[in-house]
Amino acid sequence: MAERDSGRVALITGASRGIGYGIAEALVARGDRVCITGRGEDALQEAVGRLGADRAIGVAGKAHDAEHRQTAVERTMEAFGRVDYLVNNAGTNPVFGPIADLDLDVVRKIYETNVVSALGFAQLTWKAWQRDNGGAIVNVASVGGLTASPFIAAYGMSKAAMVNLTLQLAHEFAPAVRVNAIAPAVVKTRFAQALYEGREAEVAASYPLGRLGVPEDIGGAAAYLTSDQAGWVTGQTLVVDGGLFLNAGVA
Repeated sequence: MAERDSGRVALITGASRGIGYGIAEALVARGDRVCITGRGEDALQEAVGRLGADRAIGVAGKAHDAEHRQTAVERTMEAFGRVDYLVNNAGTNPVFGPIADLDLDVVRKIYETNVVSALGFAQLTWKAWQRDNGGAIVNVASVGGLTASPFIAAYGMSKAAMVNLTLQLAHEFAPAVRVNAIAPAVVKTRFAQALYEGREAEVAASYPLGRLGVPEDIGGAAAYLTSDQAGWVTGQTLVVDGGLFLNAGVA
């Protein structure tokens, strides 16, 4: 439960658990109100209950569904009268394998969910509130979008697109809206479980800081990027990787 009310409101996609929930928790803790989205109604309402029904609402649906996006923005405006911050966190990665064998229909689905939906939400929040009142957008990308990402190439390609989308939005929405991205390495969530399950110590050993990320790490980064302290920061991708990229090129 927040101790104060900042008067600010955030719409956070894909936030019933994992990174999205960690971001919602961080923003509520500093006094923001939030609308969170997710595919499952039960999980979403459970998350709203943990955040506090006086601080949060949930809108169930799929990010790639245009009607859902419209409903989420409308519900946010109806409940809170504003939408200062948009956090595009919803994403999917349904395929694992070599790029030569990628099903192109699956690639299209990944882009629709990870990239097109983010642009769709940004267009809607811009028109509903941010164009006239300002605010900030944070896109959750990935280190997979900054380097080769073997066996999850389509996901990495979509996250690279998210980084460039951040640049495009930052340029066009300035000066009213600041737009930045966060590029996490492996964070301990159900979404990323296949990347470390059963070998967490081994995976964590490759990180200079000696551990995998947790949702709170990304929540803190998002809280900064949507704060007044980041008032002169836009068009940037903040890498939050436990030092992983320090190992690039190390034999």
